[in-house]
Amino acid sequence: MEKVLIVDDSLVQATQLQAIIEEDYETTIVHTAADGLSRAASGDYSLILLDVILPDTDGFAMLKTLQEQVITQYIPVILITSLAAIEHEKLGLTLGAVDYITKPFHPLIVKARVHTHIKLYQYRKQAEAQSMTDQLTGVANRRRHDHYSAIKWQEAARLQVPFSVCMMDIDKFKVYNDTFGHPAGDKVITSVARTVASNLRRSTDFFARYGGEEFVAFMVGDPSDKAFLHMKHIRQVVEDLHIPHNPEVSTWVTVSIGGVTMVPRQDSSYEACLSIADTMLYDAKKLGRNQVVWANESMKQLREH
Repeated sequence: MEKVLIVDDSLVQATQLQAIIEEDYETTIVHTAADGLSRAASGDYSLILLDVILPDTDGFAMLKTLQEQVITQYIPVILITSLAAIEHEKLGLTLGAVDYITKPFHPLIVKARVHTHIKLYQYRKQAEAQSMTDQLTGVANRRRHDHYSAIKWQEAARLQVPFSVCMMDIDKFKVYNDTFGHPAGDKVITSVARTVASNLRRSTDFFARYGGEEFVAFMVGDPSDKAFLHMKHIRQVVEDLHIPHNPEVSTWVTVSIGGVTMVPRQDSSYEACLSIADTMLYDAKKLGRNQVVWANESMKQLREH
């Protein structure tokens, strides 16, 4: 069941809105902008019904904040208000509201507009899911990575838990393509992607094709030693596929992995974390490939060999 967040300082009016739509949607009521922003940050809601008049700020300011946050910027917002002036409606729509309902509201109007905008949200989510999937491998693509990494990084920063990110590269892939041809290379990319994805099973694990024969993964909650151990296992699983390589460079197709684990701080960023992982990947290749090199929470380098 789709979830709707109602932000209204009036318990009576909020309850009325809830009564109109609760048969079709799971509803949550909060009475302040601060609570509304906190709830919306979960990313679970398909629509927000937002009163313009709130005790701690006005709904326009909250709407502006929602539009500025990566997690909440695409959640549709319907403004609910007694302000009937055209200037207020124009301001709300300019700030990103999808609709505007004036009080006193008619139940059928509320129900119809909520239904319409949730349907539109579902269609958009479906289209986005297709646009965020790598067509060759079926795993997430770089666009999905760029969006989701921002959400999970913020979550790890808020909870102050370890965040691990790694870059992964198929070893000597150009030689493979030159030897066996690009169709065979595409099959290798797909096999490696699906093998790695199947070994990242937790809901907090994420894996994407970053480009070409390069992949990126991140995990939330594990300390560096556990993340390092898991990536060593994945590296071995890929080697155990026993996909023949050009014998002049390697017996089997293998991957090199570089990663880092850190607890996000105010002065750190996901991009910096990813850059460290990329440096570790460079070191893994320089040290002979088919291995994992990791930077732990103290930035001490862990090596597989």
